[in-house]
This record gives sequence, C-alpha cells and structure tokens, in this order.
Amino acid sequence: MEQLYEYLPSELVTFLLVTLFSLLIGLSQRKISLKREGEATLFGTDRTFTFIGILGYLLYILDPEQLRLFMGGGAILGVLLGLNYYVKQSQFHVFGVTTIIIALITYCIAPIVATQPSWFYVMVIVTVLLLTELKHTFTEIAQRMQNDEMITLAKFLAISGIILPMLPNHNLIPDINLTPYTIWLATVIVSGISYLSYLLKRYVFHESGVLISGIIGGLYSSTATISVLARKSKNAQPQEATEYVAAMLLAVSIMFLRFMILIFIFSREIFVDIYPYLLIMALISAATAWFIHTRQKRKVSSDPVVEEDSSDNPLEFKVALIFAGLFVVFTILTHYTLLYAGTGGLNLLSFISGFSDITPFILNLLQDTAHVSGFVITACTMQAIVSNIMVNMCYALFFSGRRSALRPWILGGFSCVIVVNIILLAVFYFID
Repeated sequence: MEQLYEYLPSELVTFLLVTLFSLLIGLSQRKISLKREGEATLFGTDRTFTFIGILGYLLYILDPEQLRLFMGGGAILGVLLGLNYYVKQSQFHVFGVTTIIIALITYCIAPIVATQPSWFYVMVIVTVLLLTELKHTFTEIAQRMQNDEMITLAKFLAISGIILPMLPNHNLIPDINLTPYTIWLATVIVSGISYLSYLLKRYVFHESGVLISGIIGGLYSSTATISVLARKSKNAQPQEATEYVAAMLLAVSIMFLRFMILIFIFSREIFVDIYPYLLIMALISAATAWFIHTRQKRKVSSDPVVEEDSSDNPLEFKVALIFAGLFVVFTILTHYTLLYAGTGGLNLLSFISGFSDITPFILNLLQDTAHVSGFVITACTMQAIVSNIMVNMCYALFFSGRRSALRPWILGGFSCVIVVNIILLAVFYFID
C-alpha cells in the first residue's frame, strides 16, 4: 500500500481505499438485508456505508489537526443512528446494535487509513467482515458449548496468564535445574496443545470419522487415543479393521510432530539435531497408515470415536497437577541417575519412561542441556519414543481383544514403525 503513495497523490490513494473498504462493509450489510427480506431493520447498506466512509474522509482532511469537523460529523451521525435504533426498537422490537457499531467504524476508516500502517487498517476491515459473516457460525458454536466451557477457558487463561508470571524462577533444590516457573511453563505449553486438540475435536471436527479422530487425538495423547480406538474397534465391523489401525498410526505420526513443536519451543539447539529423525518418523508412520488404509476401501461411519465423554477436556486442574508431578519426579530421577549411574543409567531411564507419559521426561531433558550433552538428549528422546510406541502397540493389542481382526494389522503396522525407528536410532549412534 505504501508504494502507491510514491506514484499517486496520497489523497487519491486514501480516498480510493476508504471508498473501497466502506463499500465492502456496505456489501456485507446488503447481504444481511437480503437474508432479512421484508424487515427494514438495518440503518443502510452498500451506498449508505460508502457515503459514511466518504463523509468521514472529507471532514477529516478539512481539519486534520483539530478534528473539530470530523468529531462534529460523528456526533450528527451518532444522533441519526440513535434515532434509527429508537424506531427499530419501537416498531420492529429489534434490539441489536451491530449495524450501528459497524456504521461508526466505517466513519472512522478515513483517519485510520491516513495515519496507520497498511497492515493495521487491513486487519480492521478483515476483522469487521469476518465477524459480520460468522454470525451464524458463532451461534452454532454457542449452541454446542457446554455449560462449563467458559470455565475451562478461564482455567487456561488463569494457569497461563496469572499463575505463570507470578511464579519464581529459582531452583527449588540445589544443583537441580527445577524451578516453579519451568515446571509450570512446561505444564502450560502441554496443556495449551491439549486444549487446542480439544477445541478442534469439539468445534471443528465434531462429526469427523475414524481417521480424523486419530489425527486430532494424537495432538493430545497418542496413548489415550490408541487405547480408545482399540476399545471402540470391538464394536466395529470386521471390514473396518484397517481403518482403526490406520487411525492409530496417524495418532503416532502426529505424536512425532507434537514433539517437534515442543522441542522447538524449549531447545532450538536440540531441535536442529533431532527434527530430521522426528520428521522422517512422522512421514513413515503416516505412510504406513495410508498403506493400511488403502488395503480395503469402504465407507465408514462419520461419528467421532476418540472422545468417549464429550464433557472431558484436557484442562482439568488434576491433569495439570499430575503432569507437574511427573515433571518433578523425572527431573529428580534424571539428576540422580546421571550423578550415580551416568549416561548408561539415563539410557535405561529413557526406556523405562516409555511405560508412562514420556512428555515430562523429554521436556526435563531439554531444560537440562547444561549438564547433559546434546547427543545424549537426542538419543534418550529417540529411545523414549520408541519405547512408548512399543507400549502403545501392547495397549492396542490388549484393548482390541484376542480375537480381533485388528491384531495382524496392529502387529504389522506398529512393527514397521518400530523397526524403522530402531534403524534410525542405530544410524544416529553410528554417525555420532
């Protein structure tokens, strides 16, 4: 936008932009009026809003310093809008003020375009247009919201915006890199990713099928997702076996991407070393899932299968406290394992951590780079992940049942991912 001012008069460019933006807003109001045919409840539509924007521009440039004309015009416009609202309320019993607010915003476009950078006024226009068009979407979301949904959001804002900044950032135990701030920071980031997956699953992919459920569930917890998918498969048709196994492997694939995000946040140095491995494994897992999925094409139910109870969400305080507790436990275990057993003991601990939630263990390693080399951290992370995938395979076999048609596909699909994982781990050790 700024480049146009070099070739055209600034007044012309500003006038054209104000006219265009005002017209777009007016057209959005015209669309609303067409949907409400027979109801004269809007203040105006395309031409009215365009003239409001032009009026604001003319009054602004006539007195750009004192803005007396601009404020006077705004006052008159406010009176007219108030009269319109009174008539609308008394005759049509409509109490909404959205159109009035949009008209006032349109009037203010001129000084915004003239004084602010292009990204700002474009952002304002885009926001107005989106909020105008998404009215019915917001209504549908509100209808699907549970009674305690806002309480859940308040919890997330509390743990991230209130509790986190107040925590001290000094070690709780001498010589151990463990502070209240780092504990809660890890909790907030993991809870944020889990909360995002919850919102996607509930409001975006609420009618998703098995594969989408596996993808979204992998953002939250691959272990929980695989366990639920395996239990749900007992009630599925035999020909749907490949679909459920493919969804499990997609959850594993998303798990690799989730760890890429976490590692990037906590340690850029380790991320540079480990991201090729995580990316390759994500692609291998997804390719294996695709191969299994294509073995038997058919139509499956579109009902979501991962979330057993729609009221469950990952932001219960007990979940945050459990994660924080595991983070503290693995921090202490890692410190004393290195102190008394060295890197060999840490390698063993990485495999043992796979039997529980490996996220606290990996995040603890990432925050202890001063005492542990990058090679050891990368190797232990890879070992913990492969151990966890083995445990997930056992969960899938156990919860699907002994006679399940999934068992051959589970063994084949997970074994492929595990073998490639071990090969990459061996290559990593050989190269370094």
